[in-house]
Amino acid sequence: MSTRTRIELGRREDLGGDCANCFGLCCTALAFSRSVDFPVDKAAGDPCVNLDDENSCRIHPQLRASGYKGCTVFDCFGAGQKVSRHTFEGRSWRDDTATRDGMFAVFPLMRRLHELLWYLDVAAALPVESELRDRVGREFDRVNALTLGQPDDLLTLDIDSQFEHARPLLLEASAVVRATRVSGTVPRWARPGTDRVGVDLRGCDLRGADLRGGLLIAADLRGADLRWCDVLGLDLRDANLSDADLSAAIYLTQVQVNGATGNAGTKLPAGFDRPRHWLGAAPRGPRGPAA
Repeated sequence: MSTRTRIELGRREDLGGDCANCFGLCCTALAFSRSVDFPVDKAAGDPCVNLDDENSCRIHPQLRASGYKGCTVFDCFGAGQKVSRHTFEGRSWRDDTATRDGMFAVFPLMRRLHELLWYLDVAAALPVESELRDRVGREFDRVNALTLGQPDDLLTLDIDSQFEHARPLLLEASAVVRATRVSGTVPRWARPGTDRVGVDLRGCDLRGADLRGGLLIAADLRGADLRWCDVLGLDLRDANLSDADLSAAIYLTQVQVNGATGNAGTKLPAGFDRPRHWLGAAPRGPRGPAA
């Protein structure tokens, strides 16, 4: 096992899955149902049949071919190693029933907190005035402090309220940046909550657009420009991002990238992994589950 535990959680490099320092929590704590993403049903708390005794996946290189597409999309935002190495101090769910029950209950809550930390970290890195950046930084520190709590404290948290508390800052930071980078040709439909499922959007100029919470499932975005586009919560499952530019997309996550398709010409922000299933993509590194 790797000795790198990445549990102090500073900034973005700590907000991605470190599977070598996790007790396979995404393979145990979470439920999934038979669908196009999974070939079988699994109840929350039951170990996946593909999880071995060393908390590794037996079919990791063949997940998609075996019908486990959902596993290749998932990212815990660093919550797995946080719960495994910090919250439960290296105790495994295999050790005793109390640890098992507590760990499985805390993990999904921690994942959402870490997702919020990801968005706040993105906001803090945006080119905004120092006063706004300081407010975002203080919110990051406040949420991060919550993730350091004891299991019982974490279980009492209202995670939705934590997102609501941070939401105004995220919106403000995005708006400030987009106001100076909006394209003069942004289409009129490009607004929060837009539904463009399966639509041909090849070459579309979406610079500075606000697509928060929208649906672009299976949309054709080949060659589209999404720089400085707010994509928080945008559903990009099966969207074609070949040769698209997402290098400065605001609030983009690895989960969104993993759920889409692309190629070697797709431009991603620094630090993002190019999924294996993308045509011509380089193999993914050791950080996080393969896609």
